[in-house]
Amino acid sequence: MLRSGVYADSVKLMQVSRDIGARDGVTAVLVAMATPLNLELATTMGLAPDGDASPEQLLIAIRADDAEVLAAAEAAVDAALAARERSTGTAAAVPLRTIGAGLDDLPPDTAALAIVSVPGSYAVAEAADAIAAGRSVLVFSDGVPVEHEVALKLAARAAGVLVMGPDCGTAIVSGVALGFANVVRPGPVGLVAASGTGAQQISSLLDMAGVGVSHVLGVGGRDLSEAVGGLATLDALAALDADTATERVLLVSKPPAPSVAAAVSAAGDKLSVPVRSAVLSPETPDLTAAVEALLTDMGLDVPTWPSRPGPAEAALPGAVLKGLYSGGTLADETMLLAAPALGDIRSNTPLKPELDLGTDLFASGHVVIDFGDDALTVGRAHPMIDPTLRLEAIAAVAAGEEPAVLLLDVVLGYGADPDPAAALEPALTAAREAAEFPLPVVIALIGTEGDPQGWSRQADALSAAGAAVFASNSAATRYALDLLGASS
Repeated sequence: MLRSGVYADSVKLMQVSRDIGARDGVTAVLVAMATPLNLELATTMGLAPDGDASPEQLLIAIRADDAEVLAAAEAAVDAALAARERSTGTAAAVPLRTIGAGLDDLPPDTAALAIVSVPGSYAVAEAADAIAAGRSVLVFSDGVPVEHEVALKLAARAAGVLVMGPDCGTAIVSGVALGFANVVRPGPVGLVAASGTGAQQISSLLDMAGVGVSHVLGVGGRDLSEAVGGLATLDALAALDADTATERVLLVSKPPAPSVAAAVSAAGDKLSVPVRSAVLSPETPDLTAAVEALLTDMGLDVPTWPSRPGPAEAALPGAVLKGLYSGGTLADETMLLAAPALGDIRSNTPLKPELDLGTDLFASGHVVIDFGDDALTVGRAHPMIDPTLRLEAIAAVAAGEEPAVLLLDVVLGYGADPDPAAALEPALTAAREAAEFPLPVVIALIGTEGDPQGWSRQADALSAAGAAVFASNSAATRYALDLLGASS
C-alpha cells in the first residue's frame, strides 16, 4: 500500500521493517519511501504496489501467512510510525530546529564545530548559518549541488573556518569521532580525506600498527574535483600544519582531477609538516601500501595485518568477480587492483565511463558495486547501517548461472550496524548452500578491536560462516584474484 503525507527518516523506517519482519507469520516486509529503487526492490520481493507511486509517498509492503497476521503487522507499522517522544509541555523541552537557533543560545567561545545532517536541499542554509557564526561545519548530508558546495567553502575560507563535506561521512576532531569513524588511539598522524571508507581503512591500520591519529578531516568526495578545486583540502592541510599534535599528514582520496592533484601537491610541498599521498590511481592503487610506506618513513616496523584466511579453497579459473561494497573508495581500490588482471570491470561507479552498469546491478561478468553511492541511498539508510540491498545482491549472485568469487567489505565503527556478522552469516551460509557452483566468500573487515563491534569478534563470526577475512582491503582483493586464477 502507499500512503501520502507520512514521513520518517530512513533509519527509522529500516528499524520498523526489521521489527515487523521479526514477527511470527510475517515472511517479507519493506517499509520505505517510494523511491524508484525501493519500488524495484518491492517488485523483486513480489510486493509491488498497485497504481502509480511518487518518492514523497510511504510504501508499506508486507507478506504474511494469513489475513490475521497481515492485519496485525499493518497495525504494528502504524503504531511504530505514530510513536513520538512525549514533550513535558515546557518551553525548555521544545527542541531547537536550526543550527542558527542553537548557536544563538551558546557563548561565542563554545561549540567550535557544527554538524549538519538534513536532506541536501536544506543543508546549505544550515551550514551557512554556522559559517556566519564563525564555526567550522561538518556537512554529513549528500545531494548538495556542487555550486552550493563551492559557495560554502569560499565563505568558510573568508571566515577562517573549515567546511567538511558535503557527504562527509567520517571525521575525528581532537579525539572526537564523528559519523562513521573508528575507535583509534591518539597519535601524530593527521589525515585529510576526500574519502570516508578510505580514511577508515587507513586509520584502522595505523591503530593496528600502534600509531594513532591527531585528526581525520573529511572534506567530501567532490573536493578534489575540477569543479571544487580542492578548496577544503587546502584549508585542512593548512590547519594540520598549524596543529602542534600533528607531525605527519596523509592525504587520502579516490582518483582526483589531475590539475587539482598538482595544485594540492604543490601546496603540500610548502608546509612544514611532511605530507605523504594515499591518493588512489592506476599507479598507486593500494591504500595498505601507503600506510606501510608511512610507517617506514617513521622508522617503524610494518606489522603482519590480521586475517582469517580459513581453509584453503580451490581456485576457480573462468569464474567472475562479484564485488559488493558499502565503501566507494574501497570499491575503487578493488577495481584498480583487479583490472590489470581481469580486464574490464563493470560498475555503477566505473573507472571508465563505457563500463557504467546504469541500473543493471546484477549484470553478468566481472562486477563491482558501490552500494553507498548517492543514487542507491535516496530514501534508504547507508548500507553500513541497512544491509538489505546487499543481502538481495548476495542471493542474486548465488542464484546466478556463472561461477563467482564474492568479495565484500564490512566496515565497523560508530554509526555502523552494531553486529553486521549477525545479518551476513545466515545470508552467506544460505548463498553457499544455494549456489550451483562453489561460492568462495572474501571479506575486507575494516575496523579495530576498540570498535563497538570488535574486529576479532566479527572476524571470528564471519570466518565461522566460511568467509576468508582480511583487515586490509587490498589483501582481500589479491586473495580473491588468486581464487580466480589471476594476479594483480
